[in-house]
Amino acid sequence: MLLDTASLYFRAYFGVPDSVRAPDGTPVNAVRGLLDFIDRLVKDHRPDHLVACMDADWRPHWRVELIPSYKAHRVAEERPAGPDEEEVPDTLSPQVPVIEAVLDALGIARVGVAGYEADDVIGTYTARATGPVDIVTGDRDLYQLVDDARGVRVLYPVKGVGTLNLVDEAALREKYGVDGGGYADLALLRGDPSDGLPGVPGIGEKTAAKLLAEFGDLAGIQAAVDDPKAKLTPTQRRRLTEAAPYLAVAPKVVRVAEDVPLPDTGTALPHGPHDAGALDSLAARWGLGRSLQRLLTTLTT
Repeated sequence: MLLDTASLYFRAYFGVPDSVRAPDGTPVNAVRGLLDFIDRLVKDHRPDHLVACMDADWRPHWRVELIPSYKAHRVAEERPAGPDEEEVPDTLSPQVPVIEAVLDALGIARVGVAGYEADDVIGTYTARATGPVDIVTGDRDLYQLVDDARGVRVLYPVKGVGTLNLVDEAALREKYGVDGGGYADLALLRGDPSDGLPGVPGIGEKTAAKLLAEFGDLAGIQAAVDDPKAKLTPTQRRRLTEAAPYLAVAPKVVRVAEDVPLPDTGTALPHGPHDAGALDSLAARWGLGRSLQRLLTTLTT
């Protein structure tokens, strides 16, 4: 089981009241909400391995070089010497180091790699997996990894993690008209304002799906643009031609990396805390109470 950790703690932050606080009054709603998420996921799915995948760089320079608008609207401060600072709610930022410390004390593998997003870490673990993989994320970008033949599916939270949409290839075909392998092409053609991806102007989701159904993939669509006999309307041909510079670089930006240099980290689901003393201190300092106790009980039974 691979957790898109930031996606989940953002959901926890907005889903759990900020009246959930530490003894000193500091909000810990994201921390406790994430612990509750993980508890429910482990109870319901009992994975053999669990990795909390992290954004070591939420806006990698190599992606921005190709498409400068990539996530640009979410930049709080540009940093030439390192990752840009992301715009994050004031009371969430201080909770992230607490989340990291608690995961480490629990012994839940926490993996981020410099220069890459959590999506890339997830993509690489998925590519290397020899058995089924459940990806837990609120980010549709990871639908591109869905693969029935390999047992790769996405668990998409609808309300907390008590209600999850199980996304397999049948679900993708029903909703988008593509399978997992086609989702990245659909996404780059359609564009995604939340990620600053412009897409091809005038080519929305339905048109993109029809083009992919007709021509197979992005390469097939691009070949059709150069084929006067291909069944493209003049407007579609013009729009795709004008978007050629974008289409030349968009695949590298939209498709998750599968060759991230992952650290040699044990990923087995822990059956007891890695550092009980540190965990006790964190529980007392941050008032983690029943959220932490429930997860510990789940891990040890």
